[in-house]
Amino acid sequence: MSSVTQTRKWYQIRWFQEQDTAEERKLIIKLDLLIVPYVFLAYWIKYVDQANINNAYVAGLKEDLGFKGNELVRLQTMYVLGAVLGQIPFMYLFTRVPMHYLIPFLDLFWGLFTLLQYRVNSYAELAAYRFLVGCFEAAFFPAVHFIFGSWYRGDETGRRGGVFYVGLTLGTLTAALIQSGASSKLDGVHGLAGWRWMYIICSVITIPIGILGFFVIPGTPDKPNRWVISEHDVTIAKNRLVRAGHKVKGNVTLQTFVNVAKSPHIWALLLLDIFFWNGSYNTSSGGYLLWLKSLKRYSPARINAFGAISPALGIFYTLGICFASDLFLGPAWAITVAHIWNIIGLVILIIWNVPESAKWFAFMTTYSAVAMSSVLYGWINSQLNYSPAERSVVLVFANLLSQSTTAWTPLLVFKTVEAPRFKKGWSFVLANAVCLIITAHVISYYLKRRKVGASEAQSDAESINNSTDESPTKDLEEKTMSVTEQPGH
Repeated sequence: MSSVTQTRKWYQIRWFQEQDTAEERKLIIKLDLLIVPYVFLAYWIKYVDQANINNAYVAGLKEDLGFKGNELVRLQTMYVLGAVLGQIPFMYLFTRVPMHYLIPFLDLFWGLFTLLQYRVNSYAELAAYRFLVGCFEAAFFPAVHFIFGSWYRGDETGRRGGVFYVGLTLGTLTAALIQSGASSKLDGVHGLAGWRWMYIICSVITIPIGILGFFVIPGTPDKPNRWVISEHDVTIAKNRLVRAGHKVKGNVTLQTFVNVAKSPHIWALLLLDIFFWNGSYNTSSGGYLLWLKSLKRYSPARINAFGAISPALGIFYTLGICFASDLFLGPAWAITVAHIWNIIGLVILIIWNVPESAKWFAFMTTYSAVAMSSVLYGWINSQLNYSPAERSVVLVFANLLSQSTTAWTPLLVFKTVEAPRFKKGWSFVLANAVCLIITAHVISYYLKRRKVGASEAQSDAESINNSTDESPTKDLEEKTMSVTEQPGH
């Protein structure tokens, strides 16, 4: 595999590797058509459902429910709390429950609680629904990456993950456009405010996508969906993965947690994910929309229309970074490129007293912060390909632990009353982005040293084996010579 990568130029994009057989390529295309469009759609609507609180807030929810002070940031924290607590069981469930049942189940329930938000009349009721939406949405992201790692090799996950992650930026963009349309076209229809209609529209899209999942998600090689995957497909998939050093079977046990706890490079990857979540919190703080509202020159519909620009650019950031990681940059440098662009925007926002055009530019860099998310989780997948159980635990635990650190971040550094200038918040995000880049290169250096050490150890072992194989012949020759030289022979 390495020789293929070394001889190919960066601009020579190939969807397959040269060692992939015709049957394997056919299977890869089939998996791509089953997995990638579905997870893209589901992630798109997930982020519509997640991001709509910011859009609803600036479109009349604040005034209709009488919000004052930091209610918005507290609602964001309630979502995070639900997400953190809701993920815990899935460390165990990923290897035991078929994924083609688990993921649609999550889709359906967060769709239900999204729908119920249209009827809220108080902060407490909305906070409860946001908590429940968080419980069912949060495990979706690590679940998808667990599926990627179950079917694809490490050199194949970045591009698929990139297409999948475009759903995040497209979802945030679409939430803005849906709210813009609802505010201008549906406000007052059947006595419902425009922001209430947005929750109804979102749920009408979410629930059918959840039902579709039962019929298109292929499961995993260990627990396949027999509606779409044959035994022949499973055999081909297992053979190509085993050939690449992957293990395809294994359930989470107590020993799994012990193994994870004892692994220093796993903890380094967890630290990297913590820096990532906190180094990209500017994408979910609502700073861009709150700044637009503070200008007092745009209607709610116009604010939400403008709000689509930044995530739209994020689509190009995500595809560029993820494809570049697979083809020529590698994970550490892909992370670096994404966050240098993020850092430029953060520095401008910290300074703040700049021309308005500079602020527009700074907010347009925001989604470069999350463009490398699939690169990071693909890196975790490839480093743990030796154990589905450890992959399950680490993918969920990384997401859970990292997201839990953002539960208190907005309360301390992104207080709604400080909007639109979050000087403390952007400074905090900047510090984490710098730490993210440094940590990525430290991990990359460690992994390269470990690979060199393993290669040297293998060479030494082969040398010892060769010398051991030669010694019996040499001893036999010496004995033969000594016998033939004795008198009487």
